[in-house]
Amino acid sequence: MSARQDTPVLQVDGLVKHFPVYRGVLRRVAGHVKAVDGVSFAVRAGETLCLVGESGCGKSTVGRTILRLFEPTGGRIVLDGVDLTELSDAQMREHRRRIQMVFQDPYASLNPRLTAGDIVGEPLENYEDLRGEAKRDKVAALLERVGLRAEAMVKYPFEFSGGQRQRLGIARALALNPAVIVADEPVSALDVSVQAQVLNLMMDLQEEFNLAYLFISHDLGVVEHIGHRIAVMYLGRIVELADKDTIFTTPLHPYAEALIAAAPIPDPRSKRDQLVIEGDVPSPMNPPPGCHFHTRCPFAVERCRRDEPPLREVAPGHFVACHLREPGAAPIALTRTA
Repeated sequence: MSARQDTPVLQVDGLVKHFPVYRGVLRRVAGHVKAVDGVSFAVRAGETLCLVGESGCGKSTVGRTILRLFEPTGGRIVLDGVDLTELSDAQMREHRRRIQMVFQDPYASLNPRLTAGDIVGEPLENYEDLRGEAKRDKVAALLERVGLRAEAMVKYPFEFSGGQRQRLGIARALALNPAVIVADEPVSALDVSVQAQVLNLMMDLQEEFNLAYLFISHDLGVVEHIGHRIAVMYLGRIVELADKDTIFTTPLHPYAEALIAAAPIPDPRSKRDQLVIEGDVPSPMNPPPGCHFHTRCPFAVERCRRDEPPLREVAPGHFVACHLREPGAAPIALTRTA
């Protein structure tokens, strides 16, 4: 993998996204779904930051808010030194070429009425005013770079397999030479063998173009294959952030520990001890005070129920939001049961 720069190409500080809930005939605001509740991280060129967590934790909302497909409620999104949250829609247009997205569903994310050539070529028409032979040559090169033949540009999406459609989505994202690609569960709808091909393609492209990836996934096997660093989310907040090896070998937050312990092992003879987490995930419309995880944490103390733990650096590059991991706190060993 190419050398990563020290200066982040994407910096997210205190990102918040709350969705209003309307009720009654007059459609009055009855509350807010706190989908993202103060998320901060940075991604450098050539690096893959994986955002993981169970369904409903807010990871996909983070990705879409960064691209301003959802308008942020609060916080800052800094791309190449420019705060995107301060830009108007017209000002934002030019910066969209620097950050692109690969969507989860390779079927729904492509316009069925357009050919592959039109799908990949549309950004070139909108931003570079490429048309005719010049556009066709660029589209053909992009298709070949993602493993599709140039002749495929006359085909419609229904004529491709799922893996080929996702390659088409990747080619579209590459068309404008972005610095950052947000990949929202890009292989979850694909067969396992095809997943590996698409992941390896993305890693090759990252090496070639020095791309920064924000890779959103719930599949820890996929994350372990492609990631450099991992941020674990729970109920709208990041609870742990560290490099991949640290997260998989020595997680410090009880939720991260439980998440990794619950991942299946592809060997029927192997058993993995698990940290027992009881109860249901609270509603994001009415999250608990203090640490959001305290209602399910077997180690919670009174302070956890009252005070929100900050995401603090407990070791070089290792950040944890847990009162029990603060300096001076009594050491704990995460109890496992077979």
